[in-house]
Amino acid sequence: MDELHHECGVAAIYHLYSSSPSGLAPLAGADHVSRLMPRMLLDMQNRGQLAAGMTTYNPRREQIIDTFKQVGPVIEAFRYNHKAKHESIMREYAGRAAIGHVRYATCGSEDRSYAQPFERHHGCKWKWFSFAFNGQLANFTDLRAELLALADYHLVRETDTEIIMHYISHELRGDERPDLAQVFRNLSQKFDGAYNLVFMNAMGDMVVLRDPKGFRPLCYAQEGPLFAAASESVPLTNLGFREVRSLEPGEMIVIQDNQIRIERFAAREKPKHCFFEWIYFANVASTLDERSVYLSRAALGKELARQERQLGKVPLDEDTIIVPVPDTGKAAADAMAYELGVQSVEWRIRNRYVGRTCIEGTNNRADRARLKYTPLREVLAGKRVLLIEDTIVRCTTLRSLLNEVRERGGAREVHVRVACPPIVAPCFYGIDMSTVRELFAPRFMHGERPTVEEQQAMAKEIGADSLLYLPLEAIARCIGLDPDRLCRACVTGNYPTPTGSQLYQLALRTRNSETNGRTYEVPVANGVGVKG
Repeated sequence: MDELHHECGVAAIYHLYSSSPSGLAPLAGADHVSRLMPRMLLDMQNRGQLAAGMTTYNPRREQIIDTFKQVGPVIEAFRYNHKAKHESIMREYAGRAAIGHVRYATCGSEDRSYAQPFERHHGCKWKWFSFAFNGQLANFTDLRAELLALADYHLVRETDTEIIMHYISHELRGDERPDLAQVFRNLSQKFDGAYNLVFMNAMGDMVVLRDPKGFRPLCYAQEGPLFAAASESVPLTNLGFREVRSLEPGEMIVIQDNQIRIERFAAREKPKHCFFEWIYFANVASTLDERSVYLSRAALGKELARQERQLGKVPLDEDTIIVPVPDTGKAAADAMAYELGVQSVEWRIRNRYVGRTCIEGTNNRADRARLKYTPLREVLAGKRVLLIEDTIVRCTTLRSLLNEVRERGGAREVHVRVACPPIVAPCFYGIDMSTVRELFAPRFMHGERPTVEEQQAMAKEIGADSLLYLPLEAIARCIGLDPDRLCRACVTGNYPTPTGSQLYQLALRTRNSETNGRTYEVPVANGVGVKG
């Protein structure tokens, strides 16, 4: 399922001054540890392919902190396919510390000026900083209004990243160097939403921070003098770190004066981890908050198998096959097939030699699919297909897939099974679905859970023989976390922050209107800076 996108991934790496470099440092040495950043970003490419960038720290350079960023996936942005140009970038931006970012936009334009990190120059080194951000501020519009109400303020971009930059700058005003923990403690009183940050200034200070509710994952590791952090565990394990931990919500890691410490910047509260990280967004090899992504998705497949046996809608014989929607549906499909004793098969082959530019030059979704994939008619023809989808948001991709399975593949029947409950409400914390009217399921549902008749009406609408969702309770059970520790707002309509609740009510009121744009672009509060 390729219709849902995430607001980015962040990474940080720092080699402390030490008599002996870490064995994980690059061959060029500790002063070139920034060479590891593009590799870390490449391991998080699943979180954003629109732009990539990094800021590096080198006190012996005129530009003590310096930022490189470009539009495109990591390989294109950092010129991996052009050895001389890639090496030139690595030499110019060499440093013993770096922060990095991969971007997919839930707000803002798609040009280079919106790529992160955002750097703010200043003559005072502790006011000269760069930062990158993963998440979304639900009260973005109110924070923006508060800034514009100040004398002579002007905002260049329609993005919460610029808002955060100005609020950090405001906290750094004055002549005395502030305590960084207090800076972000103050900001946590203003921000409502999801915000994982990596921050670095020209003093060589670094901050890695996870918002008080822990909406998005953030992992870290240390091996001797080498420290690293990333939105997922995979970039860290692939660098060779053996012990990877998750940063607790409301905690920050501060590197200052060649020392590393963990501080709490916000009061401890019940976390609200986004369940979508486990079922869709994260790399299947990642472990987030001590829960394996792969095992969670496999557990969802087992839940689908139990439901299938219980309802008995489809004969489970040699004419029935299970096929995943690649790639995120594969773990669930394989586990479901194993439990049911039915074959899980590859049903279309990806053309790995079709470039991104070629695909993007094609406007029609079906044409893009034909460029990327070739269905195996020999596998599908005459079969009864259980098509395993991780979730349904707008249903645009699924419609074209169903047509492909029937028309090009020759399947006799196609039954859709969704490893998730229906998406009934928008997300205001970093996923690009911000209105009710764009969602598929609410058009058919009249209660909190879909009835058999409503699910059959959905199936008829998209051209499937049947459609079944997993029940709400299955999500927490499969991830292995208490339901109260998960943000499930998009499947329940119950939001964990005040602005989220207000925005949902606004989205319900405007669902049938002609209003264009995202829900959170409309002011929702009389006050500003609503606390999350």
